[in-house]
Amino acid sequence: MLNSSPASGNATLILRQADFNALLPEQDVLQALRAAFQSLYAGTSVQPPQATGFIPDRVDMIWYPAILGDQEIFGAKLSPWLPRRKDGPQVTAWTILCSLLTGEPVLLCDSKALTTERTAATTALAIEKLAPRSAQRLALIGAGPVGIAHLRYAWAIHPWSEIRVYSRTLYADDSFMQRIPAHLRQHATVAASAESAVKNSEVVLLCTSSLVPVIDSRWLQAGQLVTSVTTHATHAHEFPPAAIPDCDVYCDYRATSPAIAGEMVLAAAQHGWRGDAIRSDLPELISGKGLQPSGNAPIFFRSMGLGIEDLAIANLVLRAHQGKLDAQGGSWK
Repeated sequence: MLNSSPASGNATLILRQADFNALLPEQDVLQALRAAFQSLYAGTSVQPPQATGFIPDRVDMIWYPAILGDQEIFGAKLSPWLPRRKDGPQVTAWTILCSLLTGEPVLLCDSKALTTERTAATTALAIEKLAPRSAQRLALIGAGPVGIAHLRYAWAIHPWSEIRVYSRTLYADDSFMQRIPAHLRQHATVAASAESAVKNSEVVLLCTSSLVPVIDSRWLQAGQLVTSVTTHATHAHEFPPAAIPDCDVYCDYRATSPAIAGEMVLAAAQHGWRGDAIRSDLPELISGKGLQPSGNAPIFFRSMGLGIEDLAIANLVLRAHQGKLDAQGGSWK
């Protein structure tokens, strides 16, 4: 769909979910995010803190702004929770891209499904930088769309001989194996408990919307990597805050995560942890400047979601759409 921009007469591309395939090639997404984090470290991109707004019983809004200088774009993802909505999803997400050269909007994109992709890809980059190269066993706690996406991206950056999946409702869901990619099914089994999944894995992916811990710190071992995404509900945390001081802690962006990640906020308030104890974030790790895990403690990586991730993946959609039109001899401008 095209809308004319009243400021210049140029066309702004508007893409709803039905207009494109949100399952972009994993390696393209990973490379786009690597470039975004490298540019953030280099100072050619800017990542302000996310902003929130809340009107009781009407809307709970999060804005994810960013400037990707290397790509000559700026913009934001807008993600509201609309509790009064009855005729569609209560959580939506739209990303707007604007040109740094003209200031004009170039894309308005439905990014609800893209959020799942960029979240999983960000976790995969953390695995790439923090997991032992010899790791063979992967655990997934949570078997929804976010968990399935995490399996795809974890496989894209590392081969796994065994994948153990646990969810409280999984035994009642016979369709789970059909929902994961066919090439992963021979490696995947349903674990009897979260404890058995965690204890037998070198990397653990927490992919739930839980407000409270879904694992016990007593199950963890030195050098074991645990990643977490959870939900943006206030102080939501899949990982026990009391365990934070005893871990090698990493995050997507140290300038913003400690103030909003639930377990970090609680660890600081209740257990004497400080945000400056974070060993490194993804811009540092991907630029080759980060501290590697000590090997003496469990490794915890927390992803909160960043505007540079949303803009980078939306820009991929824009380029793919433009390439498709160019191949057909058309243009959206």
